[in-house]
Amino acid sequence: MKVKFNELLKHKYSLPILSAIGVGLYPILYNYDSNLTLINSWSQFFYLIFCFLIIPLILFYLVYKLTNTSKRLINYNKQILAILNISTFFILLLISTNSFSKKKFLLLIVIACILGLFLFKYLRKIIAFQFIIAVVAIVWVIPRIIESQSYSFNWAKQPDAIENVKFKKRPNVYIIQPDGYVSFNEMKNELYDYDNSKFETFLEDNNFKVYNNFRSNYYTTLSSNTSMFTMKHHYYNNPKPNFNELYNAREIMAGSNPVVSIFKQNNYKTSLIVESPYLLVNRPKLNYNYCNINYSEIPFLSKGFEFYKNVNEDLEAAIIKNSKSDNFYFIEKLSPGHISTLEKDSKGKEEERKIYLKRVEEANKWLKSMIGIINNYDNNALIVIVSDHGGFVGFDYTRQSKTKQTDRDLLYSVFSVNLAIKWPDNIAPEFDDKLTTSVNLFRVLFSYLSNDKKYLNHLQDDKSFIIINNESPFGVYEMINEKGEIVFFEYVN
Repeated sequence: MKVKFNELLKHKYSLPILSAIGVGLYPILYNYDSNLTLINSWSQFFYLIFCFLIIPLILFYLVYKLTNTSKRLINYNKQILAILNISTFFILLLISTNSFSKKKFLLLIVIACILGLFLFKYLRKIIAFQFIIAVVAIVWVIPRIIESQSYSFNWAKQPDAIENVKFKKRPNVYIIQPDGYVSFNEMKNELYDYDNSKFETFLEDNNFKVYNNFRSNYYTTLSSNTSMFTMKHHYYNNPKPNFNELYNAREIMAGSNPVVSIFKQNNYKTSLIVESPYLLVNRPKLNYNYCNINYSEIPFLSKGFEFYKNVNEDLEAAIIKNSKSDNFYFIEKLSPGHISTLEKDSKGKEEERKIYLKRVEEANKWLKSMIGIINNYDNNALIVIVSDHGGFVGFDYTRQSKTKQTDRDLLYSVFSVNLAIKWPDNIAPEFDDKLTTSVNLFRVLFSYLSNDKKYLNHLQDDKSFIIINNESPFGVYEMINEKGEIVFFEYVN
């Protein structure tokens, strides 16, 4: 293989062509390895091929041809190609790790120039090394890509005919999700030690019923919302160590899910109004009639936090536009959020608590303005304020929660969420006591809208699960049972 590779490099233009492929192939595979759920669309695949392979091929070919036809540069063509190879490889890796900056760019150029001048004699070996690590990456990445593409949605099938539900009541429905807003009850405990009674009173004065014992079934935005919009448990769908996202969660959230389909089937216009493109970064096929973020605004390599929209303005514009239709709105804002995700970013549990509570105050102001907008245009709507998970206050950082834990307050800091509902005509259904966890939220709402309690016969277990990877074998564990008690049982599929 080594002999054949060296023979291939002896061809006139093989060196620049293989050099260009070598610098781009591994960064592409690195992207799929580290960000698979963020870039698993065809448009992103073609973007990577164009930027990481085709552009380097054209650039390397032109530079190599120029240096071989210039009397001044012909004696330095290998040095120039080596500098180009090393610098491009480093820059593409920098882009792939989402850590690009002008300072790092200039530093890498200087390092590449120095290395290229000293290592140009070993350019063939450098290219060979780039291909070797790419082959190793292929062996690791391809099975993961195949697994994600063969993902089965069978777990999301409904046990009854709820997808054919017919609404008897037709209020406009607003689901407002303040990210990471823990329940009022948990705010009062020792970990949070925060008096949020003024905002709770504001909600009650505006005819909201507060459900203080409500909690999420899962601990991240994607895992919690995926369960809520499918009305089914997914149990993280056989998770793998060192992989922190649920496969195809965005396809379910923004794309095909029973909740949005049910509203559309009942001739509701559906709108997805989000503050950031976090739920849209891999460009899922939208099932909503409207979204306030266009895919042309989102970078092809994005973490979902490059820009923020004014959801208040976007919601008000949508309400005005949709004044003659029945409407379903899902509105999400990244506030108050949660404490730092990683240990390296944490400022310590007490400082993280202070930062979180400051954001709670900001979230309260936002929610008040949002309620004001809705009431101004639609004073008898069904308005649901429901967060996706808690604030994780009490931990130093959120991923610390993936350690075996039996402390009641810490676990409720993860799973306890704010739920407040303004029911049309201020009349809550007699079965609203079924509102215990987010997986069953829409079953209760659809039972209310259809005047049919039969859909309550297939409520999911009100249990909360988390992935544990420290102090216990890796796996999915039930942490809170249906009675709200702290347990620790490994879920076995």
